Amino acid sequence: MTRMPKISAAPMGQRLLRLPRSLLRGLLAIVRAAFGRGRPEAHAVARARIVLCMLVFAGAYLAIAGRLAVLASAPEGAVARRIVSTDAVASARPDIVDRNGLVLATDVKSASLYGEPRRLIDVDEAVEALTAVLPDLDANELRQRLSTDRGFIWLRRDITPQQQREIHNLGLPGIGFMTENRRVYPGGTLGAHVLGSTNIDNQGIAGIEKWVDTRGLADLHLAGFASDRQQEPVELALDLRVQHVLRDELFAAKEKFKAIAAAGTVVDVRTGEIVAMASLPDFDANDPARSLDPKNLNRLTTGVFEMGSTFKALTFAMALDSGRYTINSTLDARGALSFGRFRISDYHAENRVLTLPEVFLFSSNIGTAKMALSLGVDAHKAFLAKTGQLDRLRTELPESAMPIVPKRWGEVNTATIAFGHGLAVAPLQAVMAVNALVNGGYLIPPTFLKRSREEALAAGTPVISPKTSAQMRYLLRLNAEKGSAKKVNVPGFYAGGKTGTAEKVINGRYSKTKLLTTFTGVFPMDNPQYLVLVMLDEPQAVEGTYGYATAGWNAAPTTGKIISRIGPMLGIMPRTDVPPAESLLANTTLARAQ
Repeated sequence: MTRMPKISAAPMGQRLLRLPRSLLRGLLAIVRAAFGRGRPEAHAVARARIVLCMLVFAGAYLAIAGRLAVLASAPEGAVARRIVSTDAVASARPDIVDRNGLVLATDVKSASLYGEPRRLIDVDEAVEALTAVLPDLDANELRQRLSTDRGFIWLRRDITPQQQREIHNLGLPGIGFMTENRRVYPGGTLGAHVLGSTNIDNQGIAGIEKWVDTRGLADLHLAGFASDRQQEPVELALDLRVQHVLRDELFAAKEKFKAIAAAGTVVDVRTGEIVAMASLPDFDANDPARSLDPKNLNRLTTGVFEMGSTFKALTFAMALDSGRYTINSTLDARGALSFGRFRISDYHAENRVLTLPEVFLFSSNIGTAKMALSLGVDAHKAFLAKTGQLDRLRTELPESAMPIVPKRWGEVNTATIAFGHGLAVAPLQAVMAVNALVNGGYLIPPTFLKRSREEALAAGTPVISPKTSAQMRYLLRLNAEKGSAKKVNVPGFYAGGKTGTAEKVINGRYSKTKLLTTFTGVFPMDNPQYLVLVMLDEPQAVEGTYGYATAGWNAAPTTGKIISRIGPMLGIMPRTDVPPAESLLANTTLARAQ
């Protein structure tokens, strides 16, 4: 019989103690080889590095597996309590501030009520007590949910401190509170269309709030790195003071002229920064459900409209920049243009040969259409494409609309689009083009974020010459002195602009009684800095407008009031040394985006 050899306990223990040392020495050898110590062969270094990576990943996966095992073995109540202790860090959002640092959106802590059905002792008692504090809870539904075998359920998100105190004093086991971040907007309606909104989980669902999430905030939430202390504020180009004035004057104009809607914006023509934007009717950003009402859409980015005679400025810029027309050119406006049964005539017909400035002052449809037709359909389409009028405008706001462009574009389309009918665009993209007409000729994409002039120039594209830009400033100022824009000529601010009155399409036909009036104003014209757009939807003739409901009687004076109020806020003080419009023709070399 063969005896099994005896194994000594002491040598076995020594061998066990020597095992970690051997592993450690082996690991050190792999690390040394991976970093090329000891001058091993190249293939040995590569193999050592692969082994080292495998060990690192294996360690990470073991740590994750161990953590999951701990969470799986813990009681439901313990998990819920750990969730509570995190204070909903994953739903924190950065503050949004205006250009002067004033808070437009911020997070506040609020309590949310949850239940742990498995820990409840008496469901009926809990239902009775909770509905006494929160009477809008459905008792039957609450009883059904608390009678399940689930470990965690939401009962009510965002309760008041008073409600939290009352429920806490009930002393119900299995009922608890989680501290969450809730978005609040101190300005209420101010800038609501720009800021957008968040859902119950504090995730952006519209406006700048949604843009912030698309810039990586959602990924940071998932990784657990988006805490309150780790986020810098988002600085917008909006000026809260200017925003208030714009909304205030739009609201007054909407009421005075009995319009169904109003909208407007203030843009820095040198940088493309949107300093203010409002669209009425609007909503309180603290009540995001109202933002879903179709009546409350942002008409400047989401809506598309035929912009009427304000679009004529683009036709004039195209004609002057082509070299075929000059300020001294003349056009025959003695008779209507005919395209079969379709006729183009002037609202206030002069029935004579007009100089090019007179075509602008009298807003002649005939003269404007003839300029566009003489350049040709292809040239017209190319210019509008170059100035960004035929494609969707992209900004930080996710909400934007595609222009409505004719499927078949012939001469009659060029004739009507030349004076603002037949092409529907988002008003903000029309503003972008007009900015280029006055800032020296550079098309600068608009932005809701702060931007330097150097950054704006880098993003800009030349679309017309500085000489053409100077001539357009002359025409816009001349229109304020002698034409349909006289009511924007507020003393001291040297403003200019163009009126636009478009008949709305109702049931496929142009209506003579339902109008969309717009006015594009720029100031000061000898060194353009800001553009103001005002748009009124279906304004009515009222006392003092002599039966007229056109832009010169409603949108133009509203723009003048806005300019007189915001000018000093933006550092532009009224002056007495206002030169005549003709002086602007002497300066045809305005530096790009001064």
